[in-house]
Amino acid sequence: MSIHKQIRLMDLVFPDQTNHQGNMFGGAALALMDKVAFLAAARFARRGFVTAAVERTDFRSPVLVGELVDLTGEVRSVGRTSIRVRVNLVAENLLTAERRLTTQGEFTMVANDRKTNKDPLPPVPEYQPEPEEHTRNVELVFPGDTDHRGLLFGGRALALMEKAAFVAASRHARCSVVMAALKEISFTSPIHVGELVELSARISSVGRSSIRVEVQLWAEDLSSGERRQATKGHFVMVAVDENSKPVKAPALIAE
Repeated sequence: MSIHKQIRLMDLVFPDQTNHQGNMFGGAALALMDKVAFLAAARFARRGFVTAAVERTDFRSPVLVGELVDLTGEVRSVGRTSIRVRVNLVAENLLTAERRLTTQGEFTMVANDRKTNKDPLPPVPEYQPEPEEHTRNVELVFPGDTDHRGLLFGGRALALMEKAAFVAASRHARCSVVMAALKEISFTSPIHVGELVELSARISSVGRSSIRVEVQLWAEDLSSGERRQATKGHFVMVAVDENSKPVKAPALIAE
């Protein structure tokens, strides 16, 4: 049985994704879950897929504005041309560390080339556990993210990396953080439309109030599985109080 990593997508809930009560729209949550289901199926089988059905979706509790949504997708069963993916959406309060499973759904994904490609789909994989010290996130590159050549804008890559750094620093400090500096950014390979980008953020050092986060961005061709490191950088985040004044950051515990 093959070993796979979970597809993991993280995002922050902004006011335009919520109703007047500050609760995330169900449609916004479903859109993220559907993206995760697609990525899980495509990365697993190395083929294109479309959503055929959402078997069941349970909304257990609301997701609030300002919270982090942490979505994971796993292949649960495989048919001749279809894959069933279970997607869990966990809401996390970045200040208190409280986490709760808010939404769970089963998505049936069908291969685009099912009429011409008779190759069987792979068997259901096992999934390896995630290392706790890393914040890992995936995204898909859409045409709106790219220039006229179909290459990801550098600014969009930096925005994804800064979000990963913000989440990692917030989880470490459990208080508000702001970006103070961006250092040692290197773009080593272009990223193409339709590719998956995987970001890994790790706390590398901590000062009195500053938190240095190393972020690596990898590009992956979903058809071939070819991966390459495309961008790497260091972000300096500062822990602040409710008045935006620097506060002492928790020390980094040696592994």
